[in-house]
Amino acid sequence: MLKAISNAWKLPDLRRKLLFTLLILVVFRLAAHVPVPGILPEELRKIFAANQLLGMLDMFSGGAMSNFSVMAMGVYPYITASIIIQLLQPLIPALEELSKEGEAGQAKLNQYMLAITIPLATLQGFSQATLLQRAGALQNFGFSRATLLPTLATLATLTAGTMFAIWLGEAIDRDGIGNGMSLIIFSGIVSEIPARIGSLILGNIPGLFFFIAITVVTIVVIIFIQEGQRRIPVQYAKRVRGTKVYGGASTHIPLQVNSAGMIPLIFSVSIMLLPGVVSSYFVDSSMSWVAAIAKVVYGVFDSEGVIYWILYFLLVIGFTYFYTDMMFQQQDLAGMLQRQGGFIPGIRPGKRTADFLQGVLRRITLVGALFLGVVAILPFLTRGITGTGEMLVTSTGLLIVVGVVLDTMKQLEAQLLMRHYEGFIKG
Repeated sequence: MLKAISNAWKLPDLRRKLLFTLLILVVFRLAAHVPVPGILPEELRKIFAANQLLGMLDMFSGGAMSNFSVMAMGVYPYITASIIIQLLQPLIPALEELSKEGEAGQAKLNQYMLAITIPLATLQGFSQATLLQRAGALQNFGFSRATLLPTLATLATLTAGTMFAIWLGEAIDRDGIGNGMSLIIFSGIVSEIPARIGSLILGNIPGLFFFIAITVVTIVVIIFIQEGQRRIPVQYAKRVRGTKVYGGASTHIPLQVNSAGMIPLIFSVSIMLLPGVVSSYFVDSSMSWVAAIAKVVYGVFDSEGVIYWILYFLLVIGFTYFYTDMMFQQQDLAGMLQRQGGFIPGIRPGKRTADFLQGVLRRITLVGALFLGVVAILPFLTRGITGTGEMLVTSTGLLIVVGVVLDTMKQLEAQLLMRHYEGFIKG
């Protein structure tokens, strides 16, 4: 691997791509430390220590939200917009047709995502700023006459910061190496590791070694699952046109063990944290029955309780199957094979092929779903051994980090192989 990196650095165009990517990440990290006016750092730290939802949003903002900087929301609104578009594609035929039109269709879908991102960013910025203002961490925010202009300026700044982060990510996609949005999130997750190591050294040295071991084992398992696939053999029929014979080749369909990625984790943690956040506003209600219900809901969805983690685990498994089935239906692999003259040996084309592929996918998805479920509750499992849920990298963050590294390595390998260098992964 080190030799491959050295070879990549020797190539002027590839070296330029690597330096450009590094420069963009530096720009983002610098912007992530420019705070919004009126923020109170001490109060902000207390809020993040007590609110897991903000911690998850901070991860997707690339660490910018913990400072409530101008880049506080990062690319999270864009990720939400892309998920919305994906969920709407099976429901809206026009969107489904665009998804099948190659680069032109994808460019149009990306325009829709950006259009949805702007109102989402504004709404999310308002909700986050309101939460911080109520907790006493943000001043000069509200719609009174005295604070109206500062409020509008804050919302405009946060929305512009999101669009700037998206532009930085697209710049990496265009002129750098790796997936730009993922690398921005990656940079924020990695930047928190030194601070976490420092806190563990000061308070729990045995826990540090335990978490290093857990992190290494988890990385190995993530790579094994993420790269795992079931290869379905495919044969293409021979076609004779004049004196030439076409087709007759053999290939395979790679069905991923975890084709849903980390989307089920995002869905599940959002649903699990929302009831607790909403109920926290009503636990001190003047109406006794409202306060009683709010306390019960808050207790059930408290991240310190066992019920929370059991529900979280089950939700992750359910959403893994839901998202995998949805993506499988959109791909229409059986129809594509039939149109191209391909077939699976021993399986009739058409519905039989679709049923066969779906059956295989659901069986191997069980492994991926259980894996994502364990990754989701890993902080709870380690807390039972060490007494603390703090890890070097959160389980969700670790999944992102490993995925980004693997994707970037593959892109570098492809660039090297085009220039006849030996890549990272040997055959």
